[in-house]
Formats: sequence, C-alpha cells, structure tokens
Amino acid sequence: MKACFLRTPARVETNPLEYGEFPDPSPGDGEVLVRVKVCGVCRTDLHVIEGELPPKVSPVIPGHQVVGTIEKLGAGVKRFTVGTTVGIAWLHQTDGTCEFCRRGEENLCDAPLFTGYSVNGGYAEYAVAPEAFVYALPSGFPDEQAAPLLCAGIIGYRCLKLSNVTRGEKLGFYGFGAAAHVAIQVARHSGLEVYASTRDKRHQKLAMDLGAKWAGGTFDAPPVKLDAAIVFAPAGEIVPAALLALRKGGRLILGGIHMSPIPSFGYDLLYEERMIRSVANNTRRDGEEFLSLVAEIPIHTKAQVYPLPEANKALNALKNDGISGAAVLRVSS
Repeated sequence: MKACFLRTPARVETNPLEYGEFPDPSPGDGEVLVRVKVCGVCRTDLHVIEGELPPKVSPVIPGHQVVGTIEKLGAGVKRFTVGTTVGIAWLHQTDGTCEFCRRGEENLCDAPLFTGYSVNGGYAEYAVAPEAFVYALPSGFPDEQAAPLLCAGIIGYRCLKLSNVTRGEKLGFYGFGAAAHVAIQVARHSGLEVYASTRDKRHQKLAMDLGAKWAGGTFDAPPVKLDAAIVFAPAGEIVPAALLALRKGGRLILGGIHMSPIPSFGYDLLYEERMIRSVANNTRRDGEEFLSLVAEIPIHTKAQVYPLPEANKALNALKNDGISGAAVLRVSS
C-alpha cells in the first residue's frame, strides 16, 4: 500500500515523512481492516514526528483521525460489517485489567497503545484497529469534516467536561486551532460565553464567526474574569497569563499531550482556590458522548484538504499557523 511514514524523528521543516510503499496490514482476531478515505492532521502528529514524544516504533505511520470503510473483518468481529464507514481515533487499545481501566479511567491505562504512535496510523491507504475501539460515525457528514471530530473534537469535549462549566458561565480558550474551533460549537450549544485568546488574526476572526463574545491576542487580558479556561496551544508560557484571567475558584485545563516548559509564577496566581488540571487522552465514553452530540448541535468543521503525498506540506502549515480550522489528508475517494 501507499503510505507516508517516519523512520527517524526530525523537524517538519526537513520534510521527514517518506511517501512510498509500505507492507499491507492484516486484521487479527477482533480487528477490522479499514480502507482509509481521509485522515486528519493533528498537533500530536507534530509531537510524534519531531520527537517531542519519545519514539515507540520505527518506522511508523502517523495519523489518528481516520475515516474510512471496513474492507475486511478479523475473526470474531460482530459490531461492524464490511462496507461500514467508521472512525479510528488516538486511543487504539488498553489492557483492560489495570487499576485505571477497572475503574473506568481507561485514558490513564498503564499499558495503552496509541494510533499513529505506538501502532501504525492513518497516513496510509489501509489501517487496522480493534473493533472495540472503532467508532460508528454520525450520518450526513462529509469524510473531511468528520475526520477532525476524532481527536480535535473528542479531546476538546473532554476538556469541556473537566472544566466543569455550566450554562451562563464564562470560558476562555487559549489557542484557536482544530480542537478549539469544534469545542466552541459545543460550548455555545451549552449556553456558555466564550473568550478566545490567540495570536493569529485569522483565528481570532474564526472565533468571532463561531460565536465568541470576544477575541484578542494570546496575552491580551479578556474583558471579564473567566470561570474556567482551556489552553489548547502547547505553549507553557500561556499558563501564568491564563491563571491571571481566572476569577477566584477558576479552573485551568491544559488540553495538550505535550507542552513547552511552564515558567515559574507567584503563588498569588494560584491562590484563592484556582485549579490547574491536565487532560490525558480520552475514554471511549468521551468519544461516544461527543459523537452523539455532533448531529444534534450540529457541529460544522472547517477542513483544509491536502493529498496524502503532501503530508509534509500540511504539517509545516499546521506548525506555522497556516491552517484555519483543521488540516485533513485525502487518501482515497
């Protein structure tokens, strides 16, 4: 099959992904083989490719926002039939036996596998996944609009859950890329006021177009104190500024899998019962809850589409804030 794969982590400016032939995967027991139509390009892919996340396997095919049709069933598969359109997300598999899995916190599993990181992902014509971790997708969504839902959407939804905001409260977003442009639609549907802080004027405009109450620069103070804020950008220097924007008892959620160092800050920013909490991966329940909301709201994603051989180009655009909404690779029709 054709695929874009990584042999050695390197800066995306060096175009480290190779496009060429890669061995065809085959489904094992309980697995499905998916013919990939599209795959979203995520900032986590950048962290994998540039080595900010320690390499797990080499070579590896990145990509964990996969939309495609089931081509073949492994032994024992019962949930899906051949020809069904499905989604494959970041959480590829958990051990199901560790203390975290046993108490419903599979996002914290001690021995997880991740799509496009510890197992091959969707920058390829075919991908394999356990049927138990594959998502049925809501009908009526074009493939390229569905792809960003599978990580940007699910992680944004988990961030909203952990922020514990309720109708009428004020929520800040720091960074306004793929996750934020989906999460704001859920937030507005839930009756929240959203204040967006992001460095790119195009992203500020997109935030306002999607219903933000205010949009300004990354370090501009919002016009009101916030009940909670979510930092989507992987920049640790944002944390003190976001804390400063919170009211007493406010919650700060860090939504990335990787972040640059957080500078030291005075205890006064954390005092008065402000809270910082990270988000680690997601559970299947998060995904199922979010996807059930997608059609109800409905969610509209903005996708900038690249052909698979231009994966390096898409990654460079993402790194340099050249994507408005989400980047998506078109693999097949």
